[in-house]
Amino acid sequence: MTEVSPARVVADADVLAADLLVGGDAREALDHVRRHSWVRLVASDALLADTEAIIADLADPDLAADWRERIEREREPVDHPEGDHPALASAYRGGAAHVLSYDETLRSAKTGMALQEHMQVSVRTPDAFATLFDAQSLYELVEGGAYPGPDLDPRA
Repeated sequence: MTEVSPARVVADADVLAADLLVGGDAREALDHVRRHSWVRLVASDALLADTEAIIADLADPDLAADWRERIEREREPVDHPEGDHPALASAYRGGAAHVLSYDETLRSAKTGMALQEHMQVSVRTPDAFATLFDAQSLYELVEGGAYPGPDLDPRA
């Protein structure tokens, strides 16, 4: 397991698919990640495979393949045992402090208490993450110094 960092984020398959297919709060949350080279999207191959299947089912297999090619360049890969929950295992193995998900069971108080026994992670909806994301404070915490502002184009 990598040391936990508040600048490491996992998006569950539902959020990754919504980012591409719907936009809205999923895109807004992930754009915070994409705007900053020092904030990392962490994802396992299993998590990307789940998302690719959702996109292929809801939209088009070619679009899903194109998405997978792009996300491979954007994500920080992690490995985890087969059968683990892809988003939670990605967070645990990749040291991510945040998991973005629409799954109510992952965001429940009961799940949160169980997770805290094993890892320091916050599971939130994309809109909650986007609302609470403070790039300046986060930069000062993880990088040190004055926040220089966004250094990447999220649409590039």
